[in-house]
Amino acid sequence: MQDNSRNKTVRRIGELAKTAGVSTDTLRHYERKGVLGKPGRSTNGYREYSEGALDRVRLVRRALAVGFTLDELSSVLKVRDRGGVPCQRVRELAAEKLSGIESQLSELSTLRDELRSTLKDWDKRLARTRPGASAGLLEALASSAINHSNKPIRSAPGKRNLKKKGVKS
Repeated sequence: MQDNSRNKTVRRIGELAKTAGVSTDTLRHYERKGVLGKPGRSTNGYREYSEGALDRVRLVRRALAVGFTLDELSSVLKVRDRGGVPCQRVRELAAEKLSGIESQLSELSTLRDELRSTLKDWDKRLARTRPGASAGLLEALASSAINHSNKPIRSAPGKRNLKKKGVKS
Protein backbone atom coordinates (compact mmCIF):
# COMPACT_ATOMS: atom_id res chain seq x y z
CA MET A 1 0.00 0.00 0.00
CA GLN A 2 1.38 3.35 -1.04
CA ASP A 3 1.28 6.34 1.32
CA ASN A 4 -0.26 9.62 0.22
CA SER A 5 -0.34 12.89 2.20
CA ARG A 6 -4.13 12.64 2.66
CA ASN A 7 -4.78 8.93 2.67
CA LYS A 8 -3.50 5.65 1.34
CA THR A 9 -4.12 4.55 -2.20
CA VAL A 10 -5.76 1.35 -0.96
CA ARG A 11 -7.56 0.86 2.33
CA ARG A 12 -8.98 -2.23 3.92
CA ILE A 13 -12.50 -2.09 5.31
CA GLY A 14 -11.46 -1.67 8.95
CA GLU A 15 -9.08 1.15 8.16
CA LEU A 16 -11.63 2.96 5.99
CA ALA A 17 -14.34 2.52 8.63
CA LYS A 18 -12.10 3.88 11.39
CA THR A 19 -10.92 6.85 9.33
CA ALA A 20 -14.48 7.68 8.23
CA GLY A 21 -15.92 7.21 11.71
CA VAL A 22 -18.38 4.48 10.70
CA SER A 23 -18.64 0.76 11.27
CA THR A 24 -17.60 -1.90 8.80
CA ASP A 25 -21.28 -2.94 8.69
CA THR A 26 -22.13 0.60 7.57
CA LEU A 27 -19.64 0.36 4.72
CA ARG A 28 -21.09 -2.98 3.63
CA HIS A 29 -24.58 -1.47 3.80
CA TYR A 30 -23.44 1.47 1.65
CA GLU A 31 -22.13 -1.03 -0.89
CA ARG A 32 -25.46 -2.89 -0.96
CA LYS A 33 -27.38 0.38 -1.37
CA GLY A 34 -25.13 1.48 -4.21
CA VAL A 35 -23.68 4.63 -2.66
CA LEU A 36 -20.22 3.12 -2.27
CA GLY A 37 -18.72 1.18 -5.13
CA LYS A 38 -17.80 -2.44 -4.77
CA PRO A 39 -14.19 -2.57 -3.65
CA GLY A 40 -11.49 -4.64 -5.23
CA ARG A 41 -10.31 -7.74 -3.47
CA SER A 42 -6.83 -8.69 -2.41
CA THR A 43 -5.49 -12.14 -3.19
CA ASN A 44 -6.62 -13.29 0.25
CA GLY A 45 -10.14 -11.88 -0.30
CA TYR A 46 -9.95 -8.69 1.79
CA ARG A 47 -11.85 -5.69 0.54
CA GLU A 48 -9.53 -3.00 -0.83
CA TYR A 49 -11.05 0.44 -1.26
CA SER A 50 -9.60 2.98 -3.65
CA GLU A 51 -8.35 6.38 -2.62
CA GLY A 52 -11.70 8.05 -3.39
CA ALA A 53 -13.71 5.79 -1.06
CA LEU A 54 -13.07 7.97 2.00
CA ASP A 55 -14.30 11.07 0.16
CA ARG A 56 -17.37 9.15 -0.99
CA VAL A 57 -18.19 7.99 2.54
CA ARG A 58 -17.80 11.54 3.84
CA LEU A 59 -20.08 12.82 1.07
CA VAL A 60 -22.70 10.19 1.94
CA ARG A 61 -22.51 10.97 5.67
CA ARG A 62 -22.97 14.69 5.07
CA ALA A 63 -25.84 14.15 2.64
CA LEU A 64 -27.56 11.85 5.15
CA ALA A 65 -27.10 14.49 7.84
CA VAL A 66 -29.05 17.05 5.79
CA GLY A 67 -31.87 14.63 5.06
CA PHE A 68 -31.06 12.73 1.90
CA THR A 69 -31.89 9.03 1.95
CA LEU A 70 -29.56 6.30 0.80
CA ASP A 71 -31.96 5.46 -2.02
CA GLU A 72 -31.95 9.08 -3.22
CA LEU A 73 -28.17 9.22 -3.02
CA SER A 74 -27.84 5.93 -4.84
CA SER A 75 -29.94 7.21 -7.71
CA VAL A 76 -28.02 10.49 -7.97
CA LEU A 77 -24.59 8.94 -7.56
CA LYS A 78 -25.26 6.31 -10.22
CA VAL A 79 -26.02 9.07 -12.70
CA ARG A 80 -22.91 10.98 -11.65
CA ASP A 81 -20.68 7.90 -11.71
CA ARG A 82 -21.78 7.23 -15.30
CA GLY A 83 -20.69 10.74 -16.31
CA GLY A 84 -24.10 12.37 -15.95
CA VAL A 85 -24.82 15.67 -14.27
CA PRO A 86 -27.61 15.22 -11.68
CA CYS A 87 -27.30 18.73 -10.25
CA GLN A 88 -30.92 19.73 -10.97
CA ARG A 89 -32.17 16.55 -9.27
CA VAL A 90 -29.93 17.17 -6.26
CA ARG A 91 -31.31 20.72 -6.06
CA GLU A 92 -34.90 19.45 -6.23
CA LEU A 93 -34.27 16.90 -3.50
CA ALA A 94 -32.65 19.51 -1.26
CA ALA A 95 -35.60 21.86 -1.78
CA GLU A 96 -37.94 19.03 -0.73
CA LYS A 97 -35.84 18.51 2.40
CA LEU A 98 -36.04 22.21 3.25
CA SER A 99 -39.80 22.25 2.72
CA GLY A 100 -40.19 19.29 5.04
CA ILE A 101 -38.04 20.92 7.70
CA GLU A 102 -40.00 24.16 7.46
CA SER A 103 -43.25 22.22 7.85
CA GLN A 104 -41.87 20.39 10.89
CA LEU A 105 -40.71 23.67 12.41
CA SER A 106 -44.17 25.14 11.96
CA GLU A 107 -45.78 22.09 13.57
CA LEU A 108 -43.29 22.20 16.44
CA SER A 109 -43.94 25.91 16.96
CA THR A 110 -47.68 25.24 17.15
CA LEU A 111 -47.10 22.36 19.55
CA ARG A 112 -44.85 24.54 21.71
CA ASP A 113 -47.51 27.24 21.94
CA GLU A 114 -50.20 24.68 22.79
CA LEU A 115 -48.01 23.14 25.48
CA ARG A 116 -47.27 26.56 27.01
CA SER A 117 -50.99 27.29 27.13
CA THR A 118 -51.70 23.86 28.59
CA LEU A 119 -49.10 24.34 31.33
CA LYS A 120 -50.63 27.72 32.27
CA ASP A 121 -54.05 26.08 32.48
CA TRP A 122 -52.65 23.21 34.54
CA ASP A 123 -50.93 25.62 36.93
CA LYS A 124 -54.31 27.31 37.53
CA ARG A 125 -56.03 23.95 38.04
CA LEU A 126 -53.35 22.78 40.45
CA ALA A 127 -53.57 26.03 42.43
CA ARG A 128 -57.34 25.43 42.85
CA THR A 129 -56.94 21.75 43.74
CA ARG A 130 -56.48 20.67 47.36
CA PRO A 131 -53.37 18.55 48.07
CA GLY A 132 -53.87 14.89 47.29
CA ALA A 133 -56.92 15.51 45.07
CA SER A 134 -56.99 14.95 41.32
CA ALA A 135 -56.76 18.06 39.20
CA GLY A 136 -57.85 16.16 36.08
CA LEU A 137 -54.87 17.32 34.04
CA LEU A 138 -54.96 14.55 31.45
CA GLU A 139 -58.72 14.94 31.04
CA ALA A 140 -58.19 18.67 30.54
CA LEU A 141 -55.52 17.86 27.96
CA ALA A 142 -57.94 15.70 26.00
CA SER A 143 -60.68 18.33 26.04
CA SER A 144 -58.31 21.12 25.09
CA ALA A 145 -57.12 19.09 22.10
CA ILE A 146 -60.72 18.75 20.92
CA ASN A 147 -61.35 22.48 21.35
CA HIS A 148 -58.07 23.81 19.92
CA SER A 149 -57.20 21.47 17.11
CA ASN A 150 -58.51 21.57 13.59
CA LYS A 151 -57.62 17.92 13.22
CA PRO A 152 -60.06 15.29 14.42
CA ILE A 153 -58.84 13.20 17.31
CA ARG A 154 -58.93 9.47 16.73
CA SER A 155 -60.14 7.39 19.60
CA ALA A 156 -58.42 4.18 20.57
CA PRO A 157 -59.48 1.24 18.39
CA GLY A 158 -61.16 -0.50 21.31
CA LYS A 159 -63.35 2.49 22.15
CA ARG A 160 -64.38 2.98 18.55
CA ASN A 161 -65.53 -0.63 18.36
CA LEU A 162 -67.48 -0.29 21.62
CA LYS A 163 -69.33 2.76 20.34
CA LYS A 164 -70.29 0.95 17.15
CA LYS A 165 -71.77 -1.82 19.25
CA GLY A 166 -73.76 0.62 21.34
CA VAL A 167 -71.66 0.14 24.48
CA LYS A 168 -70.78 3.25 26.47
CA SER A 169 -67.14 3.72 27.34
